[in-house]
Amino acid sequence: MRPIALVAALALIAPLCAGDAAPAPETKPVEAATNATPEALRAQVSYLVGMRLKGMVDRAVQEGELDRAEILRGLADAEAGKAQEPDQATQQKLFESYDASLQASRNKKAEGLNADNTAFLAEHGKKPGVMTTASGLQYEVVSKGPEGGKQPKSSSKVRVHYTGTKRDGSVFDSSVQRGEPIDFPLDGVIKGWTEGLQLMREGDKFRFTIPSDLAYGANGPGAIGPNAVLIFDVELIKVLN
Repeated sequence: MRPIALVAALALIAPLCAGDAAPAPETKPVEAATNATPEALRAQVSYLVGMRLKGMVDRAVQEGELDRAEILRGLADAEAGKAQEPDQATQQKLFESYDASLQASRNKKAEGLNADNTAFLAEHGKKPGVMTTASGLQYEVVSKGPEGGKQPKSSSKVRVHYTGTKRDGSVFDSSVQRGEPIDFPLDGVIKGWTEGLQLMREGDKFRFTIPSDLAYGANGPGAIGPNAVLIFDVELIKVLN
């Protein structure tokens, strides 16, 4: 989400937190809402608004690279009635100026990251057992499944277990950690997965090192971030069709 949208969303929800304070439920935030009294419903909804506001602040800090302390100071000043809010034109100009500055900073970081990724992939591709396809996808065979296992096509639906990490080893997603494999169509995932899974047979375990242009590119979400090389340990459990 762009910084302007994040700040605008915060501005929309902030008035919901104004007015008389309602105590948050102690142990049962939203239980038995249909039988709750109006006072209990008011408390429960107030509590949920607070939770959602916390999530919006977290996203503003992470995705918009904003200052958490200043966000909370602005909320506190507004609650206390001492905030001096600029007119709408000034606010819009501030949001747009910050957005442009943030985008310029990200573009500069992306340029450096792309060059670093290229060097990393070139060196990684020299390692024993690492194969590189024409698209730039790199893969390693960790272990092979039984002979005669099905091999998926681009139109197949598959069941897999996987763990996704970044170059620094940090895990951003893992069906293994969740304890449940996932089913998905190969034509509905990132290009590196669509290509890589077609190299496997049921029971195989591969490691894929996926260049950013075969993953999420500049639009990497959340913990992944823009222009990230992604590393996936994947077990193909079953070809479902």
